[in-house]
Amino acid sequence: MSGTVPVVRSVDALREQVFAWKAEGLRVGLVPTMGALHHGHLSLVDAVATKVDRVVVSIFVNPTQFGEGEDFDTYPRTEEEDRKKLATTPASLVFAPNASEMYPTGFATKVSVGGISDRFEGALRPGHFDGVATVVSKLLLQCLPDVAIFGEKDFQQLAVIRRFVADLNIPVEIMGGALIREDDGLAASSRNAYLNAEERQVAGQFNVILKGLITAVRSGTALRQAEEDASNQLLTAGFKTVDYVSVVDPNSLDVLDRLDRPARVIAVARIGSVRLLDNMAIDID
Repeated sequence: MSGTVPVVRSVDALREQVFAWKAEGLRVGLVPTMGALHHGHLSLVDAVATKVDRVVVSIFVNPTQFGEGEDFDTYPRTEEEDRKKLATTPASLVFAPNASEMYPTGFATKVSVGGISDRFEGALRPGHFDGVATVVSKLLLQCLPDVAIFGEKDFQQLAVIRRFVADLNIPVEIMGGALIREDDGLAASSRNAYLNAEERQVAGQFNVILKGLITAVRSGTALRQAEEDASNQLLTAGFKTVDYVSVVDPNSLDVLDRLDRPARVIAVARIGSVRLLDNMAIDID
């Protein structure tokens, strides 16, 4: 395949195409993105395509999930290049609405998920998950896919989405896409492009330090001690600040006191102006 993937910009045009596919008995998948696509995003397209016949990729930099002082204005917008990249995948259609299509005059509704969205990213970025839950709810209802996929890099986001989809009985299967890493193990992210050469080298230590935490807790180190050790190692490696390193239940995101079940370490640290997220599964014998 060459060129670019076809694009629609209105909900009506999106629904017309999706309804036509479904009238043919085809299954439809949705990959919601904010654009600036990298190989992690493309892997989501490939993954969902194994379960459906047609794949819609949405590209929308959602203003309601950015807080004051965050990078909404500077977030990379590369739609033409994104569509060229998608032409190498099974993507069938791009949905690229503008802000007025998604949030028309008088828009006054938000989806807010209690509990699971109040901690970690929710505590540090007030209103962020309300913005995520609202825009994802809209995308699911606009497209009405059979399956929608979200990357496991944003692990709390995936948990929040699964929660409200279940709570609201939205008839879609939510699929988690494996976290994709660069050659040195850094989690793939559009924001990695913000790192200069020195910062990029430091960033490569993030996953190494988390692997060390997993080794430590599986060897019997107390969870709080292992979290503290990992935070100190990140600072020593050159990270500017550490927002959190926590071992949690992978479903509820409750902080665990002991490793008595499969767990997840979730972590956020900053280098310069860049905020990096990572997470890893912790299996038990």
